[in-house]
Amino acid sequence: MPESDDKVLLITGASSGIGAATARLAVEQGYRVALSARTEQRLEALVAELGPGRALAQRCDVTDYEDQKRMVAAALEYFGRIDAVFANAGTGGEPGGFSAAPVASWKTMVDVNILGVAYTLRASLEEVKKRRGHVVMTGSVAGRRTLAGSMYSATKWAVSAIGYGLREEIKGSGARVTLIEPGMVDTPFFDEPKPDALKPEDIARAVVYALSQPAHVDVHELMVLPTPPLEQAD
Repeated sequence: MPESDDKVLLITGASSGIGAATARLAVEQGYRVALSARTEQRLEALVAELGPGRALAQRCDVTDYEDQKRMVAAALEYFGRIDAVFANAGTGGEPGGFSAAPVASWKTMVDVNILGVAYTLRASLEEVKKRRGHVVMTGSVAGRRTLAGSMYSATKWAVSAIGYGLREEIKGSGARVTLIEPGMVDTPFFDEPKPDALKPEDIARAVVYALSQPAHVDVHELMVLPTPPLEQAD
């Protein structure tokens, strides 16, 4: 495609929810976006919405490191650069806690929420550091608070640890690392609508805020929670 000075943001888990909302806002702010997810049809629809030359769809299973390497290679071939990465893909588990939850659901969460993030970093960091770019990760308030019997919470604690560890690893490179830690967000993550929760667009604004800071400003963490409901007067 034609040469462009516009920055490129790679987003995993981009077919819906936070990822799709971030893609839309990032394009509004002048980014080009490389979008990945397992659902290719939704990705293609989003690319059509965002416009030719502004977005690329690449089907990717984040639990497969070779797939992630192909995702990064496709973005570089199409855009010629990757300035920022939003490791956003994640999944939830099943109820039952450590006493009764299906162990298969634990493995899925570890593979997606922890290894998936690590694989994204491993596949893209060389390019991000070359550009003195930015890594953003979707953590969770569940990675800052103890939730009884929650393997999901444990995986999000791990994402927080990855963010802290990565920041130390690349210190002095000029690249930055931001953890986005939302409370409940009304996305397809949940089976039923959550009217009192945050909207995906709320988290997208936090991501773009972090990305838009000048080079001397390093936003380490942003915890975004819904405003508590107003108390009813007697």
